[in-house]
Amino acid sequence: MPAPAPSIGRVVHYQSYGTPGGEYLPEPRAAIITEVGAAQLHPGDELTEVVGLAILNPTGLHLNRGVPFAEEPTPGHWNWPPRV
Repeated sequence: MPAPAPSIGRVVHYQSYGTPGGEYLPEPRAAIITEVGAAQLHPGDELTEVVGLAILNPTGLHLNRGVPFAEEPTPGHWNWPPRV
């Protein structure tokens, strides 16, 4: 079955970066898609589909635009939550 298309209001996972020293590891955070669009992630790259997210952290809300998709959890990317 193909993956669903991202749309505004869908709940997804955002993979946090963690800290450079490893005190905090990357972990999934609940997020809500606030916009869907296309962006050039690096100069010269093709346009890729990205989303804007409202990321729900235990200590507050973080807003992030231009977040790319990754099939597997990857820091700084969003993915569909696993089915449980």
